[in-house]
Amino acid sequence: MIDKELAKKIRYIQIYTSKAVNDILAGEYHSVFKGSGMEFEEVRQYAPGDEIRSIDWNVTARAGEPYIKRFVEERDMRVMFLVDLSASGAFGTTSQTKNELAAELTSLLSFSAIKNNDRVGLVAFTDEVEHYIPPKKGTPHVLRLVREILSFKPKGRKTNIKGALEYMAKVTSKRCVIFLISDFIDSGYDKQLRILGKKHDVIAISLTDQRERELTKAGMFLARDAESGEEVWIDSSSKKVRDNYAKQAKLRELELRDKLRSLKVDHIPLCTGEDYNKGLVRFFRMRERRKAAG
Repeated sequence: MIDKELAKKIRYIQIYTSKAVNDILAGEYHSVFKGSGMEFEEVRQYAPGDEIRSIDWNVTARAGEPYIKRFVEERDMRVMFLVDLSASGAFGTTSQTKNELAAELTSLLSFSAIKNNDRVGLVAFTDEVEHYIPPKKGTPHVLRLVREILSFKPKGRKTNIKGALEYMAKVTSKRCVIFLISDFIDSGYDKQLRILGKKHDVIAISLTDQRERELTKAGMFLARDAESGEEVWIDSSSKKVRDNYAKQAKLRELELRDKLRSLKVDHIPLCTGEDYNKGLVRFFRMRERRKAAG
């Protein structure tokens, strides 16, 4: 049995994201992801009109005549949500926390996926993988993923993206789409992300809060790191302090952007309290243009 407040949040997310799927993202998801997964069907003799790039050169060399590999589009895909639910995700200074934003994004993308006849699953992690839900279809299953994120009580407080990526590689033998949702307050995961990205379609969604980007003028206050517990006094009345804070935040965003770009992982930066639909639509259209260009 879930409490009334949680049920209310889940119902709101279901209504809002279902409407967004129909009104805003209709067709965007399908055009980008349907057909991105291909599975091997057979090797057969080359016939006039077949693409040269489909030739299986190993079989051709053994047989003495050209053979091609034939692939068919998968009937459905598996979409996995790798969601960081460490202590820093409970932070939020607008109408939602980063974890609540993660739940909405999971719901929105999951409803888009099941409308496309795809399966969706969840890996929730902190400094260890704490929960795994195998991919399935259907609205009740999507609502379960949302409920698990919103009601999640983490054992760990810190973030271990490397460990989560290694776990994902073990439980996803078949190619799938992976949405890695995190504030990326971590390091040392580059190698694992590169390896996973070679086999699967990995999209990184980075979450932040406006107060993590810039300080308001609120005098002296004690700031506490949610994951490490470290505390520091900040004088937000100082323009120099505020400017330096904003500068460091911007540098972190640029470093993450450049890192993901070098790893060839698509990136969607989002902020709590802002319209994330614009960022998602921009991403889908960029992917569609890239797909059309070959």
